[in-house]
Amino acid sequence: MKRASRVPAALVPVATTEVLVGRSRDRRDDRFGDSSPTQPMTLAPCRAGRGVGDHRGRLSEVTDRRMSAACRQSPPPRRPHSGPVHRVVHRERPRASTRLARSAILVLIAVAVASAIAVLGYQLSTPPDVGAHSAEAGDKPRRPPSPPGGSPLGDRGGALGRADGAVSGEVTVFDSVPAVARLDPALLTALRTAARDARRDGVTFHVNSGWRSARYQEQLLREAVSEYGSHAEAARWVATADTSRHVSGDAVDIGPADAAAWLSEHGAGYGLCRVYRNEPWHFELRPAAASRGCPQLYADPTHDPRMQ
Repeated sequence: MKRASRVPAALVPVATTEVLVGRSRDRRDDRFGDSSPTQPMTLAPCRAGRGVGDHRGRLSEVTDRRMSAACRQSPPPRRPHSGPVHRVVHRERPRASTRLARSAILVLIAVAVASAIAVLGYQLSTPPDVGAHSAEAGDKPRRPPSPPGGSPLGDRGGALGRADGAVSGEVTVFDSVPAVARLDPALLTALRTAARDARRDGVTFHVNSGWRSARYQEQLLREAVSEYGSHAEAARWVATADTSRHVSGDAVDIGPADAAAWLSEHGAGYGLCRVYRNEPWHFELRPAAASRGCPQLYADPTHDPRMQ
């Protein structure tokens, strides 16, 4: 058996702390849960004055008796990880109050837009006033048509009064003023019967105009011509004294609007009918209406053969 030869100190392999530091770091990383791979740190080689080895080639630990100054120093600090850093950003969800505030603002904007559209649509859809005329043309603005006796078209003072059939205040079909008392008796009887039944429904008949004298009718016609600008237009509302059914006592103008509406609906049963479409207040006696119904309406008095 050959005798193991002594290995010279100069040929002893340089023991470095690379393995030791790497192992120590691996243990420290495992303890703190760091799974990232560690980079081995290489320190300055530590040389010993003498190394002892066996014949199997294994090295013993380096004695620190003759260790170099570099080996006695503390290991360098751990280098930060040079790989990419991934940051997790947690975004807060918008709070409920913020969502409500946004919803309220959107609702207000929608309401404002809808209001603007509605106003614009109303302005575009509103027809111009057919009774209004330009001041440059010299025409007077026209008022809506109304019963000549109940809502005067002009000043009905002067010599004319109740004796001519003028009506002032609230006059019912049971009053004895000339405008009522000088109506055709059959017409007056039918009116009073209908008025009693309407009163049960809470409706009261007022006489806006009844019988009229001829001169009162002529005055109404002159005022209508002045009001509407021509005889042709005035004839749609006021007849002449020769053709007027008021002068003969065969027509009556009933108000207010609810009374005229009630009589328009139920009047046929009493022989009382509307005659003109443009005058919902004008009623005449039609005895046959109780069994046959009221005749077809004329558009206005100019279409009535009796007015020709």
